[in-house]
Amino acid sequence: MDYGLSQDEATRVGTMLFEDKDLLWSRFDKGEFTEEQLIERYCEKYPKDKDAICFFIHHGEYMHVPRPKVWEQVHRLKEKGYGIYILSNYSEVLFKKHTRYADFLDDVDGMLVSYMVKLAKPDVKIYEELFERFRIKPEECLFFDDRKENVEAAKKLRMDSIQVLSKEQLIEELKRL
Repeated sequence: MDYGLSQDEATRVGTMLFEDKDLLWSRFDKGEFTEEQLIERYCEKYPKDKDAICFFIHHGEYMHVPRPKVWEQVHRLKEKGYGIYILSNYSEVLFKKHTRYADFLDDVDGMLVSYMVKLAKPDVKIYEELFERFRIKPEECLFFDDRKENVEAAKKLRMDSIQVLSKEQLIEELKRL
């Protein structure tokens, strides 16, 4: 919408990018190609939306949504002795843009981001890499994710898992802990 699209058009373009059947965004998160290569592939597939796609990908900093209330709850859990780990699908360029001033990372005991290992959720290999790298027992974890397929993959690996449907729901789940 920062580009000037209506909410419906922004939703359509966002869905087109993130739900692409060729998994282009997921492959970008795994570091299989650069921002420019991603733009080229999308523009070939969706020439009508070329300008919006270029803007969106070149200005990934606008995708970042601060969640201070969520991280306040995570900080409280850290103070109570919980281990805090991040398992995320993210391209290197966007991850760096979105975490540049992220003081919440001080509470993180370990993180594994898709671009680091060229794997992405829901591939079980990325979860297994997290367990191995940080000596985590899956049955001692509680995993949160907004995508159903990632939650289902975590459950198959014996992790208690919750699909996040809203910021408010996540805050309530964290308070309950």
